Amino acid sequence: MSRELPRIAEIWVYLSGSPLAALILTLLAWQAGSWLYERSGRHPLANPVAIATLLAAAAITVLDMPYARYFEGAQFVHFLLGTATVSLAVPIHKGLVGLRGRVLPMLAALLGGGVVSMLTAVGIATALGAEPLLVGGLYGKSVTAPIAMGVAERIGASPTLTAVYAVTTGILGAALGRFVLDAVGARAWWQRGFALGVAAHGIGTSRAFSVNAEAGTYASLAMGLHGVLGALVIPWAARLLI
Repeated sequence: MSRELPRIAEIWVYLSGSPLAALILTLLAWQAGSWLYERSGRHPLANPVAIATLLAAAAITVLDMPYARYFEGAQFVHFLLGTATVSLAVPIHKGLVGLRGRVLPMLAALLGGGVVSMLTAVGIATALGAEPLLVGGLYGKSVTAPIAMGVAERIGASPTLTAVYAVTTGILGAALGRFVLDAVGARAWWQRGFALGVAAHGIGTSRAFSVNAEAGTYASLAMGLHGVLGALVIPWAARLLI
């Protein structure tokens, strides 16, 4: 038994230095988050992304794994963000049929939600005296993460910080969106889904699909349209405000 322990330790040292370890860690954290989400009856506060993020952060802290080494393995998942961005064309195409008779309210929600989201975040951070680096990451935080990172690069902000803001926004929107929509009396599934897609992009869309198919369809449509519009308008607006 004593001979086996050193061998196990040697194997772990090897694995901990391999990108494969970080990839496995990421996938296990996501599986744990998804399992807890299902066990909770899909409660909005038991968001699988939030749980997986906390578990992964705790694991690399306990294992004393530098973030750079962790990202060597997690970059395989990160690479798929580009594919996910291109695939936004699919929900936009599928959702075009549902625009009949709803174009004006959806357009107003898209423009209003995007503008208010950006201005309130940037305005509050500026009023509180936040550093320009922190404020710059807030401009694109309400569009889906891959597009937000691209927007950050175009305006000279930190893509990594913007991604953190975007994921945090999505988690909070998915967790609290239900309560906000109930409070304002939004009952129709297409309204609830579209609002989640605008405010909480991919994570909110995932939450909408887990509750209702119609809500998920409109959330994906909103996420796609918001991403396209944001990629075009946010860099221009940011330069104007800066």
